[in-house]
Amino acid sequence: MNKAVFLDRDGTINVEKGYLYKISDFEFIPGAVEGISLLNEKGYKVFIVTNQAGVARGFYTEEDVLILHKWLKDELMKRNANVERIYYCPHHIHGLGPYKTGCNCRKPAAGMFMNALKEYNVDPVLSFTIGDKESDLIAGKAAGTKTILVETGYGKDFIRTPFADYIASNLLFAVEYIIP
Repeated sequence: MNKAVFLDRDGTINVEKGYLYKISDFEFIPGAVEGISLLNEKGYKVFIVTNQAGVARGFYTEEDVLILHKWLKDELMKRNANVERIYYCPHHIHGLGPYKTGCNCRKPAAGMFMNALKEYNVDPVLSFTIGDKESDLIAGKAAGTKTILVETGYGKDFIRTPFADYIASNLLFAVEYIIP
């Protein structure tokens, strides 16, 4: 079985800007790319799992999400970092049209994680979740992974959370905890 790291996107990999969907607004958090590259070197499969309620709220489209995610994967590859797949949830119970729904993919539910575990033969016991919100960590715990809260994005607002196995200042320091 494979070992993996599940990464939240906004506030963990890139600077939290609220409903980010434009490439021109994307800004990597320092150390994020290097952290992903280190995980690759150590044999971890890396997945991004991200809630994208902006789709449900009508702020942008799923196509906008896919364009940004293709650019993100390409940009990471240029920098010797690889993400196996980006899972995203476009739903929200206060959304519009077909996106207005409860689902098993929106964090804190673990649907995106469970899909990756199955599709990529991942052992959750060997795996980690890194995010800046309790909802990231709750989903990671539900999927059976160890969890790390980063103090970037919304993570700086949490002094303590029972859902974090470890707290790191950013993604790179979280990775250095995983692979000392």
